[in-house]
Amino acid sequence: MTEPDVLMATLHHRVTARSLQDQTATLEAGRTAISQEAQGLMALAKALDHRFVEAVDAILSAERRIIVTGVGKSGHIGRKIAATLASTGTAAFFLHASEAAHGDLGMVTSGDLLLVLSNSGFSRELRPLLAYAKRQGVLIVGVLSKLNSPLADAADIILHLPYAEEACPVRIAPTTSTTMMLGLGDALALAVMQRKGLTRNDIAQWHPGGDIGSRLAPIDEVVDLVSPLPLVRWDSPMRDIVFEMTSGGKGVAGVLDGSGALIGIITDGDLRRAFDQVLTARALDIMTRDPITVPSGTSVEEVLTLMNDEKITVIFVTEVDDPTKPIAIAHIHDLVP
Repeated sequence: MTEPDVLMATLHHRVTARSLQDQTATLEAGRTAISQEAQGLMALAKALDHRFVEAVDAILSAERRIIVTGVGKSGHIGRKIAATLASTGTAAFFLHASEAAHGDLGMVTSGDLLLVLSNSGFSRELRPLLAYAKRQGVLIVGVLSKLNSPLADAADIILHLPYAEEACPVRIAPTTSTTMMLGLGDALALAVMQRKGLTRNDIAQWHPGGDIGSRLAPIDEVVDLVSPLPLVRWDSPMRDIVFEMTSGGKGVAGVLDGSGALIGIITDGDLRRAFDQVLTARALDIMTRDPITVPSGTSVEEVLTLMNDEKITVIFVTEVDDPTKPIAIAHIHDLVP
């Protein structure tokens, strides 16, 4: 090994050793932060009391909207809480406390409920909004950690955040406190949702897009209801079966009896197993009897669960009240984004 090679090898060893130390320290910092925030959430869960129930009752009783507000990191958390409330059936929006004092107070009116987030409860930007809400008779729910604060004085219901050190190495940057706010917001939204008795179908109507919307949509919305289905009669020869399976593009063919009822299904595997009967077999001889089907209107998620449980990749969709009348065919590739 030449001298330059030795030098490069030495440098690589030093960098690798330092890199391993850095990796260990970095992993430890990340785990410590997550553990610290988890401890805050556990303390919050234990601290919930009758005031949480009062807040849920107030949200359910609100005549108009839930207005979530805050500044700084609390404001960012507030945006998410408002979005969670709205997506779980509670009319809500976020109002920036600073903008409220410059004309947006008109968004707040009698019948609303104001959910205010502030770890310290002393944020100056909140004061005009709190004063206006009081004049309008708007119920105020305050989420805070300091009970001797202006927000605590103004709030009708106080949701107190228990003491927990911030996960920040110097215990300053909002981390544990904002995690607790976020958890509390989710808890409120989901408790309200439970009290309303909302179902998956209710939630689906507010999530028509993205993965949630596609999984909760009825199977009819994602399958082809127009193109001819790959179907053969019970006495069809192998040649006709192969033609239908190829033209359908799904790798299967449904088998019908004399009255047009679905009595079986033939897959590529069935064809391979019956290869030695290619000249004599009929559909009835090689089909799998009593195929698994799903009725029209079944959610995509339920269809996927059934297909995974039964270890199948293709399934016929039938009329709602007759599992022997196929109207479409679904392949697992059509259902998974």
